[in-house]
Amino acid sequence: MFIAIEGIDGAGKTTQVQMLAQWLQDSGYRVQVCRDPGSTDLGESIRRLLLESRHQIGAKAQMLLYMAARAQMVDERIAPWLHRSGTVVVADRYVLSNVVYQGYGCGLEPETIWQVGQVATGGVMPQLTLVLDVSLAVAQQRLKGPRDRVESLGTDFFQRLIEGYRREASLAPDRIVLIPAEGSAREVHEQIRQQVAKRLPPKPAEETP
Repeated sequence: MFIAIEGIDGAGKTTQVQMLAQWLQDSGYRVQVCRDPGSTDLGESIRRLLLESRHQIGAKAQMLLYMAARAQMVDERIAPWLHRSGTVVVADRYVLSNVVYQGYGCGLEPETIWQVGQVATGGVMPQLTLVLDVSLAVAQQRLKGPRDRVESLGTDFFQRLIEGYRREASLAPDRIVLIPAEGSAREVHEQIRQQVAKRLPPKPAEETP
């Protein structure tokens, strides 16, 4: 099974990815975690370029760089992991991030980004995407320390992202689920567990030969 956790910067994705992975492991599943962009040598290099470089990078170039990192991650990591029966892959962001950030946020066409994503990933898409839904005020309160290029963008930009995530969830409620995420980390985790538990495959030990 392939699960992605999404949301604007400050929504609490990294914490929830870690908590979900630990719960799955404690429940007897093989779990692999990745972050997008990243998780490969090429992906980490592209991540630094996108988030730390002082170069001006247009929205279309940003989207394509993210897709290049993702294509490598699918080939090196996600696809081999998913070939192992009973493995659950949990991703910190995936294609939906580009749809929202470069689409709703920067003005590219969301449907075109979905199409590019299908090519870049070879059609390897999450069965379930959980979007941590928070207000802009809450997200900004949670951001600590120096902010990267994306985290430093203005409030209008982030409000478009929130609306974009909600819009995409309304278009595909069977695979994109909004999780109210302004409560404690434990409260949010409990909601995530409920959604994931309904879709989990059998544990490896329970699979038939």
